[in-house]
Amino acid sequence: MERHTEVFEIPNSAPIELSFGHIARQADGAVWIQQGGTIVLCTVCASDKEVDTDFVPLTVDYRENFASSGRIPGGFFKRDGRPNDSEILTSRLIDRSLRPFFPKGWRYETQLIAILESYDPNYPPDVLAGLGLSAALALSSVPAEQVVAMARVIRREGAFFLNSSTEIAESAELNLIVSGTLDSIVMVEGEMQEVPESVLVEALRHAHGMIQDLVRFLERLQATYGKPKRQLEAPPSYPEVQAFIERQVGPELRQLVRQSLPKAERKAAFEQAFQRVSEALALENADWALPEVQKVAATYFAQLKRQVLREAVLSEGIRLDGRRPQDIRPITCEVGLLPRTHGSALFTRGETQALATVTLGTKEDEQIIDYATQQGSKKFLLQYNFPPFSTGEVKPLRAPSRREVGHSHLAERALKQVLPTEGDFADYTIRVVSDILESNGSSSMATVCAGALALMDAGVPIKAPVAGIAMGLIWESPERYAVLTDILGDEDALGDMDFKVAGTEKGLTACQMDIKIQHMPYEVLEKALLQAREARLFILEKMRATLPAPRPEISPYAPRVYRIPIPFDLIGAVIGTGGKVIQEIQRTTGTTVTIEQDEKGGVAIIYAQNKDALERAASIIREIISEPELGQIYSAKVKLLKEAGAIVEFMRGKEGFLHISEIVPHRVEKIEDVLQVGQELLVKYVGIDARTGKYRVSHKAAVNGGDSPAGSVAPRPSRPRSGRPPRSRSSSSRPPHRRHP
Repeated sequence: MERHTEVFEIPNSAPIELSFGHIARQADGAVWIQQGGTIVLCTVCASDKEVDTDFVPLTVDYRENFASSGRIPGGFFKRDGRPNDSEILTSRLIDRSLRPFFPKGWRYETQLIAILESYDPNYPPDVLAGLGLSAALALSSVPAEQVVAMARVIRREGAFFLNSSTEIAESAELNLIVSGTLDSIVMVEGEMQEVPESVLVEALRHAHGMIQDLVRFLERLQATYGKPKRQLEAPPSYPEVQAFIERQVGPELRQLVRQSLPKAERKAAFEQAFQRVSEALALENADWALPEVQKVAATYFAQLKRQVLREAVLSEGIRLDGRRPQDIRPITCEVGLLPRTHGSALFTRGETQALATVTLGTKEDEQIIDYATQQGSKKFLLQYNFPPFSTGEVKPLRAPSRREVGHSHLAERALKQVLPTEGDFADYTIRVVSDILESNGSSSMATVCAGALALMDAGVPIKAPVAGIAMGLIWESPERYAVLTDILGDEDALGDMDFKVAGTEKGLTACQMDIKIQHMPYEVLEKALLQAREARLFILEKMRATLPAPRPEISPYAPRVYRIPIPFDLIGAVIGTGGKVIQEIQRTTGTTVTIEQDEKGGVAIIYAQNKDALERAASIIREIISEPELGQIYSAKVKLLKEAGAIVEFMRGKEGFLHISEIVPHRVEKIEDVLQVGQELLVKYVGIDARTGKYRVSHKAAVNGGDSPAGSVAPRPSRPRSGRPPRSRSSSSRPPHRRHP
């Protein structure tokens, strides 16, 4: 067993170390990749048997072991379970980066698995997993057309950082994960704080520089240690069949792509055209009716369809629905259509339609995050649902797919940049749900638009509206290409790029890009971003025409929120022993109260369904934390009797000492003669005892020396003893003091 180790140095960060040859040796390819204390095991395996499918049978799975961070999974079953959203998103990033480079004829089930074995919070594992799987693929016998590398680029305070530590990523204005080859960028995913398009392009150039160095590093590993690649047999070729299909339906398809048909009619027309040519093939030649020939014929038909669509765009600037390359489909917006939700919006762009709802919740509604690499909670949630009826299909309703998780994350990133971070709204938990009612391309960007409108309809004071657009590309050469705005589903499938861009009028907030061609000049990317900006501004105008600004008031069905600052030394008084006080406030007012604290002090956050309940809870808390006013008269309740006086609660959470001499104007022999526990009376706050530091109050001063107003105390009559008159305690009746001789 021979262990090989190679190291890639990274400026201003820990080096990346790859080890292989000693671990997971029965996998086709296996790499142990490490940066700092983060270690990911990456493996590649492929079946020897072909499967009958028309796509690359590739599965990418990324998993995080709780043991990697020295933790045991929570819950009843102490076992690492199904993948969480973070693991799914990382799996998708890697899949989108590597899948385009599998040979088109690859029909062997292939599984790429990355397992986080050790987690150092300073070095995130997602990019390491992508690099490690690319390295394992390069070392394996599975053929890939090019070597791919992945890098993270961060912009903070105007400076760019590559594959840096987590600390640098905090408060970054741009955070991207980029994949690419030696020649081109392949995949981009990330978020930004309203940065201009030029900053995004500059970030991609920085990332691609490191990607090129990493690709050369991996290519050297492949040349030195890699296994011989498996050879694919050339697929069967039937040039006569291909020519026949061109003659039979070529003119029909060219006419079809110019008819501007709706999606369903266009799909049916293409299916009917293939059915006719399939039958014609069988009539023309009996051998052409064989299943293996018909399968190849379907491939030839799909190629012809792709060629016809692309040629119409490149030669005449005509798209499937009749638009020009820069045109956007008709847009309609509607808000407030669901009366009992806290906010709602319906956004329709052509045959793509998203219905978004907003729900405002309390701190108790936050999403608890308990992953191997993350712990905490989320206040903003966006969930994207793609029901089968949105495409007119019949499918079972299941748990969210990887695609739904990915689209949710993209739209959430786009909108979270404009959410309020200060004031009362910073305390809300906000949940946006987008249900796709129709889909023909760019439903994730429709979700961004609908979500922004729904937030405004809910009265959330977002910094600015956000809109999203999906850009496409038809590429033949640097001299002959077309950038498409607002792509259809067919244009996504048959084109060379899917570039989703979201942002405000000021700048970009999120993007996602997948490129299918081997080399795309930066000039084309800049052109796509320019077209995307024009489209985004156009859509924002449409949205503003529907709802110019966030509503000034939230829904009557949404909880109100109010913040009250609390000094450090009074936080305990508001909470009470075992939470008794705060629970009583919530019970009596019907509100939800949470306490937070930072270096400046504490704050009570009150959530209430109506203004009256909120004000009642706020009044109680203010009373607890406020200081008594000297000379002010308060209503008090006796809590405890002592020989020298009584302990009374004269403000909520405030207790004072009422001396026996301060109860009534005349002398009181026994406190029980005038007071009892639970009795209510008026007291006047007279100051703080210099010796004990406790509050002092006076009932006698409160009632003005015995005028006996409401709330004053009268002595209780004493009970006679056995029929005898009570013994006088006056000095004149006392017996003389005797001295002992």
